[in-house]
Amino acid sequence: MKTTISFSALLFICISLSSFAQNDSIKKERYTAHNKGKFTIAWGGNREKYTDSDIHFMGDDYNFMVQSADAHDKPKGWHVDYITPGRMTIPQTNFKLGYFFTDKYSVSIGVDHMKYVMTQNQTANVTGVINLPADQSGSYYNGGYANTPVDMSQNGAQEGGFEEGTTQEGIPAFLMFEHTDGLNYVYTEIARQDDISHWFGIKNTDKFQVNINEGFGIGVLYPKTNTTLLGKERYDQFHVSGYGTSIKAGLNFTIFKYFTIEGVLKGGYINMPNIRTSKSSADSASQEFFFAETIISFGGIFRI
Repeated sequence: MKTTISFSALLFICISLSSFAQNDSIKKERYTAHNKGKFTIAWGGNREKYTDSDIHFMGDDYNFMVQSADAHDKPKGWHVDYITPGRMTIPQTNFKLGYFFTDKYSVSIGVDHMKYVMTQNQTANVTGVINLPADQSGSYYNGGYANTPVDMSQNGAQEGGFEEGTTQEGIPAFLMFEHTDGLNYVYTEIARQDDISHWFGIKNTDKFQVNINEGFGIGVLYPKTNTTLLGKERYDQFHVSGYGTSIKAGLNFTIFKYFTIEGVLKGGYINMPNIRTSKSSADSASQEFFFAETIISFGGIFRI
């Protein structure tokens, strides 16, 4: 009887110790400890800066370059449009869907919906030739240009009461040029993410985790270019216009295992050799420039 009791007690102790060891292992194996196999999704907003660029315009009756054109973004600010279905592309937004194929490395696809507006209130040098038919209003600008300063203002509607798209004197504006719906950078990206919570003394990373990430992307530009050129009819259609590359670095905060907030600094190069500027396929423009982008996004990380 004593032997039976001793054996039973020993068996109970062994099972208990094994159970405790398993529970301890489970406690140590937090959800945030490994990323492999997880999906991520993020939605947010951005601001941009652009370098000056030379914009080359070509058509049957003109071939000229606007040199060192200044441009800026078109911020919406904090607005309900960011979360309103049907209006989400009115602000400058970012969407990204990713997958961790290792604990540290992920691949993602995304769209940076930026907005590019050539500054209207500027004087830029123009080089080239314009020779439109005399019955077209833009023939006002016919002639040869060699680093010739041209006023790009389009202020008639505001100051002179003339039709929008004209100068204060009522003649057609030389150029209005925007990628405002938008400068769409559709990319794929490889990124690395590292947990740096321990730098701040954070141990329970299932409640709050701090990550640093960096990545490289490449993609195509699919802008909706809004152009009024030399009095021609306004044109505003989506078109694959070129390509871009980018690098990024940022901080990612994971809250209660599944929710993320991310702040990113992103920079890149854009080359668009085939921009549509009118209904005629003979009319086109090209430009290249660098951009800098700040992004704040909200999202989640999960397994399916």
